[in-house]
Amino acid sequence: MATSANATTFQQPTWPHLQAPLSPTKHPPALCSSKMDLSSLAQFLTRGLTPSLATIIITFLVVILSPLALHLYIYRSKSTTSLPTFLLVGPSGSGKTSLLTLFETGKPSATHLSQSPLTVECDLPVATEAASNRFRSRNDSSNREHRKFLLSDTPGHGKLRYHAVNQIVKPENLRGIIYLVDASTLSTSSGDEHTGLTEAAQYLYDLLLILQKKHTTSKTSKGPSETPVLIAANKLDLFTALPKSHVRTALETELTKLRSTKSKGLIDSGVGMDDQTNEEESLGGDGEGRFTFALMEEYNIPVSVAGGNVLGGQGEDTKEFWDWIGEHL
Repeated sequence: MATSANATTFQQPTWPHLQAPLSPTKHPPALCSSKMDLSSLAQFLTRGLTPSLATIIITFLVVILSPLALHLYIYRSKSTTSLPTFLLVGPSGSGKTSLLTLFETGKPSATHLSQSPLTVECDLPVATEAASNRFRSRNDSSNREHRKFLLSDTPGHGKLRYHAVNQIVKPENLRGIIYLVDASTLSTSSGDEHTGLTEAAQYLYDLLLILQKKHTTSKTSKGPSETPVLIAANKLDLFTALPKSHVRTALETELTKLRSTKSKGLIDSGVGMDDQTNEEESLGGDGEGRFTFALMEEYNIPVSVAGGNVLGGQGEDTKEFWDWIGEHL
């Protein structure tokens, strides 16, 4: 059946309530980002706080090894730069260079005039024990390190003694001073002002007075640390040498004379020490009476006397020197 041309075209009605539903409501981008950040943070914390064998092992190694590594670093840096030092002083010809070589190599050398200071590293002999090792186990590996020390030789000539003074005034880990004298030249000689005893006493007087002034001029209540002095009487194997006990008496007697003379202002024994021994105070106190080395203990300067010989027909004998060093290591 033919359709009429004039027929009205059929149009499907539109029903608003039947249209496709609207798309889901989209959240703002900032809100989504904050949720993702919180989620990532939660995951990170969860992983970090969850026990893991690898994490436990790494943490354990860090906790254990870090203090050990720090200790080794500090110990090695100190041991290489802070070895204890002993200063070797005394008049020319007393045998300082021979003693230095003996302590360093085990074999003494012939005495010669030194023109400049010389410092060497030495080890205590096996038979000598360091005071710091007395309470250590024999299996302690640090025992060997505590047996090492530096020995600094200084010229004995009057014009070069400022080297010794500089090391006393500005010490670097100074543990003690070894004052070496030739015991064979300490016998008195009437009418001679330039005997070995006079020279040895004058140099010793100046050194002790410098140490005393360091104590009396200290700005702290405790004063400087103790500076022990060893008077090492060398060449005791010679027939003309004074015995060790007589060396102490002879030096104390000569120092008494020097103190009395200096207090009257009759002589000046600066011996090229750049006025370090300006006579503003008397050695050992007020200058009255007899001088003894015991007076120096008030200024933290204990003085000891030991005897031996660096060279000799029957070999060297320096045991007392070594024992004194061991007591102050």
